Amino acid sequence: MLWSLIKIVIFVAIVAAATFGASYLLDMQGGVRIAFGATEINLTPLNAVIGFILLVLAIWLLLKLVSLLIAVLKFINGDETAITRYFDRNRESKGYKALADGLMALVSGEGREAMAKAAKAEKYLHKPELTNLLTAQAAEMTGDTKKAETVYKRMLQDDATRFVAVRGIMKQKLSNGDSATALQLAKKAHEMKPKHAETSDTLLQLQAQAHDWAGARKTLTSKLKNGTLPRDVHKRRDAVLALSEAKGVLDEGNDIEAREAAIEANRLSPDLIPAAAFAARGYIEQGKANYAARVLKKAWAAQPHPDLAAAFAAIAPDESPEARIKRFQKLVKPNPDHRESRMLMAELNIAAEDFPTARRALGDLVENEPDARVLTIMAAIERGEGKPDAVVKGWLARALSAPRGPQWVCDKCHTVHAEWVPVCETCHAFDTLSWTSSPASSVVTPTGIEMLPLIVGTIEDKTEEPAPADEPKAQEVPDAEIIEAAPVVGTGESVEK
Repeated sequence: MLWSLIKIVIFVAIVAAATFGASYLLDMQGGVRIAFGATEINLTPLNAVIGFILLVLAIWLLLKLVSLLIAVLKFINGDETAITRYFDRNRESKGYKALADGLMALVSGEGREAMAKAAKAEKYLHKPELTNLLTAQAAEMTGDTKKAETVYKRMLQDDATRFVAVRGIMKQKLSNGDSATALQLAKKAHEMKPKHAETSDTLLQLQAQAHDWAGARKTLTSKLKNGTLPRDVHKRRDAVLALSEAKGVLDEGNDIEAREAAIEANRLSPDLIPAAAFAARGYIEQGKANYAARVLKKAWAAQPHPDLAAAFAAIAPDESPEARIKRFQKLVKPNPDHRESRMLMAELNIAAEDFPTARRALGDLVENEPDARVLTIMAAIERGEGKPDAVVKGWLARALSAPRGPQWVCDKCHTVHAEWVPVCETCHAFDTLSWTSSPASSVVTPTGIEMLPLIVGTIEDKTEEPAPADEPKAQEVPDAEIIEAAPVVGTGESVEK
């Protein structure tokens, strides 16, 4: 309503200005004299203005006629669309201007304005391969997913826009949680444009979520061939997929293929902790203890980890604690000062009931890196040396509120996982788990409660000595709470006697 009123006011102002100008020219004295040869023409001011306007129109018309003549000559010379282009030039100009305005509106976040400009551009240009894309993107911006899907389906009919349409529908299915349909669309899009990095990444992630490890390995190989993935990254991720494939084969009951796949995964990436542990257990089942030890030692040299220690213990499960300590010294030799090596040797000495040596092995970790596992090991040492239960429970109370230490943490969403998985259980990202300290304090233990029997059950109870009256009493923690909540990171069979 307001805009209509403004237009009326502007129109009246223009008419008034034209009337005033005409009256001024009529009242104006003098005129214009044009002389050429023996001819002389005298014009009043009003006639002079009218003559100037007519001259401009004549020049414009002459230029148009010249352009038309040029188009006709091109047509005669074989350009069949020359005359059509001449008459459509003005429409194209308006259409491309509307298209440009629509793109600017889309970038500016004005979805409805972009759709209006796209409709105007289609009216003048009749080029749906351009305007449909703009309309679909604008509809998605405004939340009109049905309209966007309808436009994408129209775009499927054109070879030039089919890939864009498939990709657009795939993204809609992903946002709606329809991963199965999105996976099929991603495969189709990847077939159409195998060098498109984003599509191949989406396909790889969806295949990993669906546990289609064989298909994911093919996609990974395709990314390497098309130059969208560095060779070192391909090697690491191919090892992750090979390991995942091995676990899948194991679930199906084919142990031989699982062992071979695990060994292949370890060959592809020797520093991949789960692959090394899995491959070592495969060698153990084959009776190749030397191969298993070699794999684990190489992985331990790259990154010490409790799972590697547990697999190393499984090589000789019935050995005495003293023999185990001697054998494990070869494992920790490449990294003797690593915190994992020090905690491992402390745990082994606790199992051998050599508590002073366990304390020395633990060193200054209690002061410098007091996480839950370190404090719990310290509680076991104190218990083994016959300290009062109040002291032991004091260490355990500290362990309950201490940092959890290194865990399997997703690099993308920082979710803590109890064990390694190829795909994050929260953000579904592929190959993002790292063995590191979590920024959160959630209690997740990678190997369970192997140390707890040494602390609260299997060590022979000592006579509890009453604490001096002037000594502050340690915080009492119920045993049930200790067993349930103490996040002790052990080494599996490596600490059993």
